[in-house]
Amino acid sequence: MSLTEHRQAIDKLDWQIVKLLNERMQHVLEIGRLKKAAGQEIYAPHREQAVLKRVCRLNKGPLTDDALRAIFREVMSGALAAEKPMSIAYLGPEATFTHQAALERFGTSLHYTPLKTIGEVFTHVSRHRADFGVVPIENSTEGVVTHTLDMFMDSDLKIVAQIVLAIQHCLLSRARRNQIRRLYVHPQTLAQCRGWIQKNFASAEIIETSSNARSAELAAKEHNSGAIAGLLAAEKYGLPVLEHDVQDNAGNATRFLVLGRTGTPPTGRDRTSLMFCIADKVGALHSALAPFRRYQINMTKIESRPSKRKAWEYFFFVDVDGHVTDRKVAKALEQLSEHCDFVKVLGSYPRTD
Repeated sequence: MSLTEHRQAIDKLDWQIVKLLNERMQHVLEIGRLKKAAGQEIYAPHREQAVLKRVCRLNKGPLTDDALRAIFREVMSGALAAEKPMSIAYLGPEATFTHQAALERFGTSLHYTPLKTIGEVFTHVSRHRADFGVVPIENSTEGVVTHTLDMFMDSDLKIVAQIVLAIQHCLLSRARRNQIRRLYVHPQTLAQCRGWIQKNFASAEIIETSSNARSAELAAKEHNSGAIAGLLAAEKYGLPVLEHDVQDNAGNATRFLVLGRTGTPPTGRDRTSLMFCIADKVGALHSALAPFRRYQINMTKIESRPSKRKAWEYFFFVDVDGHVTDRKVAKALEQLSEHCDFVKVLGSYPRTD
């Protein structure tokens, strides 16, 4: 085929793609109408994951699975926006990794509200100012975000999905690398890039900031200044990327939670998060955790936090494989309650790791 013939074939395919996308949208709108009539949530993370897995199974290339997922993410984002004007609250400001995680989950077609604190994200969702919220919960290098855990103690919100985002820190500056005298870095980023910074910028002035986006903003305004931040911040503030992947751990990733007001149905590959407070007696924690071993339920995480209600009283936060409606998980939770003063399921949601 000639160049002209290839282009004519592409034009014909584009016409078919547009036609099929609009046919798909008609079905989406009808599903949205039925959901509203039944009082169901428009956003269904379990269905979303099923669609992405299915289209990847159908993929024969040369398009990569990552590219296909990105395309369908925007298709589904446009569908959500057509079904209902939807607002997503997230820990801001714009161009942070939390913002990036929210965009990866919901696409670019929805309305996003950056907020100053994790507490504000919880409040916006619980008071119906936003449909969903996105907050960080843990980093693979630096551990858990304790403020997010603390917010669950008094919140009725549910975890409806999780996002695992590979964290790629970059050196950003309009100056040449050897001209950088001042480096703006968020404390978490500094902790994740400390070795690289000490090796490459031992004599530079390190200034801590409130966010990665703020680091990029300040570096963009000053001569001989740089920032450690992500690609989204580089794009927003027009900063060249001098070096990619400056984090000390190549496998650095952050897990984010999507907060909603109602739970999600089982998918067959789920995770359940819960919190509990044990009685103050010898062997209480061992007895509380025994049901998970008894029913062969894999526990993927356990963290403790002071209850802030009484001295030396602690809440335990646990992640286990399975859905709260699974028979074994339900039995384990029932027996867990026999050894605890308090048990609260924070949500069951599709596993994405």
